[in-house]
Amino acid sequence: MARIELWNGDICDLEVDAIVNAANLSLWMSTGVGGEIKRAGGDSIEFAAVRQAPVALGEAVVTPAGSLAARVVVHAVSLDRDRRTSAEVIDRAVRSAFARARELRLRSIAFPAMGTGVGGFPLDEAARVTVAAARDELPASPSIDVVIFAMRGAAAYQAFEAALATGSISGSTVQGGGAGSALA
Repeated sequence: MARIELWNGDICDLEVDAIVNAANLSLWMSTGVGGEIKRAGGDSIEFAAVRQAPVALGEAVVTPAGSLAARVVVHAVSLDRDRRTSAEVIDRAVRSAFARARELRLRSIAFPAMGTGVGGFPLDEAARVTVAAARDELPASPSIDVVIFAMRGAAAYQAFEAALATGSISGSTVQGGGAGSALA
């Protein structure tokens, strides 16, 4: 039974098999979640990513996680050349991240709020799209035991909390965590 968790904190701190980077087409990691991953895990993550570029919108590639607690980083391309995105692209990027996790038989994966920082995509809509895609992909991903939505700040946490509260997935549980926050 897969467990879905909502965590308030830095995705770079999580001890999971994979953390997802909301990547751009060239896979350079200078700003947003990518910049934080590079600063926390080291330049080797970006070097390994850029060697695989360019990557089409909605696709994902995997690199080692450098000095992070995670095993790998899944670079899900959700930002176009102008650093913008759409619901369709976020949906495809989440699904591609799950596909890479299935290929590697990963047991745990953590997602940020893709496209909502430098991408400027509305947080509530991004949360709905991301949660819906994850719920849809979980039945096809039997190796995944835990999906964590790692949010920084109250607004992102609340948007994902609301998205998780609507609908459900058979055989899954939802838990809160991090920074003293919990789902009701």
